[in-house]
Amino acid sequence: MNRTNEQVNLSNPSSLPFRLLGGWIEQPSDLQPKLEGSLTADVIVVGAGFAGLSTALELTARGAKVVVLEQEFGGFGASGRNAGYLLGSMGIEFEMFAKRVGIEHAKKFVNFYDEAVCYVERRMIELDIDCDYNPSGIIRAAIDPSQEKWLRRSMKVGHELGSITRFVDQDEMRARGIPPAFLFGSEQRGGTLNPGKYVSGLRRAAIQAGVKLYEKTPLLSYSEGSTITCKTAHGSATAPIMVLATNAFTPQLGLLRDKIAPIRVSAIETQPLSPQQLASLGWHGREGIITPHLTMESHRLTAHNTMVLTVKKLNYVYGSKTPNIPDDHAYTALARTLHERHPSLRGLGIKHCWSGYVSVAYDFLPVVGTTGAHQNIIYTAGCTGHGLATQSMMGQLLAEKIMGTVNPILTALYHKTPSTLPEPFQWCAFKTAFTAAGVYDRLTDRKALAAHAK
Repeated sequence: MNRTNEQVNLSNPSSLPFRLLGGWIEQPSDLQPKLEGSLTADVIVVGAGFAGLSTALELTARGAKVVVLEQEFGGFGASGRNAGYLLGSMGIEFEMFAKRVGIEHAKKFVNFYDEAVCYVERRMIELDIDCDYNPSGIIRAAIDPSQEKWLRRSMKVGHELGSITRFVDQDEMRARGIPPAFLFGSEQRGGTLNPGKYVSGLRRAAIQAGVKLYEKTPLLSYSEGSTITCKTAHGSATAPIMVLATNAFTPQLGLLRDKIAPIRVSAIETQPLSPQQLASLGWHGREGIITPHLTMESHRLTAHNTMVLTVKKLNYVYGSKTPNIPDDHAYTALARTLHERHPSLRGLGIKHCWSGYVSVAYDFLPVVGTTGAHQNIIYTAGCTGHGLATQSMMGQLLAEKIMGTVNPILTALYHKTPSTLPEPFQWCAFKTAFTAAGVYDRLTDRKALAAHAK
């Protein structure tokens, strides 16, 4: 399905231009062959996104023979649909982490998130990946004064856990040309990039390093044992270790159904802004902006002068399914948010919209561990929408573990993940939570609009 209307018609959501792929990526011209026949390896990695490709690269650098199975092509899933925020610990809920695992353990989680930003910055240089990285910093920016109390409290708890952020007041926001809808905020180092170029760079580096990447090769089944055999439509791969880097798709493989749920997140990208429209924004530093709504908004400019907005409205599909279909109500909500936050851009067309799935645990913590009778199936999930940095660094941590060295950062991530609810209770719980969050956020939005109208 490919709808190409450029103009936004909020009364007709289906007019918004849906894209089956994420907005950042195309199917590669050098699509790797499907797996045919039988082969053996030291490690089989399932999934060619940030985590899978990083793991394969790190293992190959340590001398391992690695096979990667990908059902579509590298970057097709969440990695190619990402908002492109290289964001550290400011993206997590500090109070929830502290209550869940305790202050000292939560400090280690914060360290992981912040170290992951440094890891990606280093790997972009080492692997010569040009992905339009702008180290502008990320601002969690309030749209209404009522959000200040929560923002400052979150910063205080974050500082106790070792997260380095600074408060940006209204005078500084205006001096830096941040769009006036955003009043003040909390800032952390990091920046924005093109996630399609980044994951494509990882893919290129993996192929050049000798990783055997098989695309258009879904994993149909696998057999456990001291040796694992993965079955595909036309072949099989055997190895003593398997890494499932399949994120929100993992429950469909029969694993982690009791630990994570796939949540649909959506995005819109505008047509390119004219020089006059860019000037009307005054957004000179092009900082990535997220908001402290219960269901956050993200706003950013791209290197090709479009604007990308994400989230605002979440969705869950009954039975933890992940259909690649339009979410028209989410796109409409994002288009309305574009008009409300950036009134000088009214009339700007929408280039395309897309959706993807992130994996979420009930405690919002990462989910990493091993399973199987021989504990030789390793999984990583629970990105909660902040997987660009963390799942990239996860590649190093998992490679070290597989090769016999356990990094204390990985050890710190182990914890007991709460069990998910069975259906239909899970569907009801998510729908109720999303509705309640939407009601609260709309009240905040109305207050902000009323204040700006004065």
